[in-house]
Amino acid sequence: MRKSALLVAFLLAAFCLAQAQAYKGQGKASGVVTDEQGNPLADVRVVLFSVRSQSGFETMTDARGEWKAPYIRGGPWNLDFEKEGYLTKKLAAEFKEFARNPPVEVKLVKIEGLIVSDALKESVNQGNRLFDEGKYEEAAQVFADLVAADENAYALNKNIGNCWFALQKYELAETHYLKVLEKEPENAEIMMLIGNAYSNRGDQAAAQGWYGKIDIGKITDATALFNIANSHFSRSDFEEALKYCRRALEIQPDSTDVLYLAGLINLSLGRNEDSIALFERYLQVDAESARADQVRSFLDFLRKK
Repeated sequence: MRKSALLVAFLLAAFCLAQAQAYKGQGKASGVVTDEQGNPLADVRVVLFSVRSQSGFETMTDARGEWKAPYIRGGPWNLDFEKEGYLTKKLAAEFKEFARNPPVEVKLVKIEGLIVSDALKESVNQGNRLFDEGKYEEAAQVFADLVAADENAYALNKNIGNCWFALQKYELAETHYLKVLEKEPENAEIMMLIGNAYSNRGDQAAAQGWYGKIDIGKITDATALFNIANSHFSRSDFEEALKYCRRALEIQPDSTDVLYLAGLINLSLGRNEDSIALFERYLQVDAESARADQVRSFLDFLRKK
C-alpha cells in the first residue's frame, strides 16, 4: 500500500514538472533592453509566457541589457519587461523552434518625477492584468486614475490608448496617444500607434502621414514595418510598400507575411524574377499551409511566362 502511494506521488510530481516545463523546446530567443536614449538597462525582469503551453518562466538582463531564453518551444509568446522606475512593456512575439529568431529590441520609458511606490506598481500591474484578461474598460480606468493622481504619470496615456484601441474605439485611442506625444514629440512608437489608429478606421492617407514622420531606420519591429507596407500596398503605393518590406526582412528574414506581401508587390510591378525569388523563399519557411498552395500557383504562373 505504501509503495502504491509513493508511486502515485512520484507520478503526480512528474506530471506537475512536465506541465511546469511545457514551454521547453529546441528554439532560442534573445533580446536587448535599453532606455529611450539607447543606454542598456541591466536587471530588467523579462517574463516569458508560452500561449500554447500556458506556462513560462522569467530571466533578467545583464549589464549590456541583454537577455537569453534557450530551449523554448515555437509559437506565440507573451513577454513582459519590468524594471523599477520604468513603465512595464508588454509584447506579443512569434518564436520559431527550428529557425533563427531575430533579437527582440525593447525601449523602456522612465517614469520621470513620479514616486514609484509599491502601491503604484501594484496599480499598474492590476491594469496590466485586466488588459490581459480582456477587461479593457476596467484597465483604462485604472490607468486613468493614476494619470489623474499625478501628471508625471502621463506616459500611462499610452496604456489607456491601447485599451481603447483593443475596443476598436480608435479616436479615443488617438486622443490619449497624442497626450504622450505632447510631452515626447519625437516618440516614434507613439507616432506608429497613431498611424495604426488611422489605418484601422480606414483613413490610409492620414495613417501614411504619421508613418512618414518616422525614420525607417529607427523601426526595429518587423510586424510594425509589415503593417506600414501593407497600408502602402492597399493604396497601390508599391515602391513605398517594398521599401518597408525590405527593412522588415532585414530584421526578420523568414517572416512569411512579409515574404508573401513582397512577392505580391513585385508581381504587381512586373518584376517577375524578384517575385519568384521571394515566393521560393516563402516555401522554404512554410510549405504546408493553404497560403503555401497559393504561392505554388503563383510560381507555376510566373514560370510559364
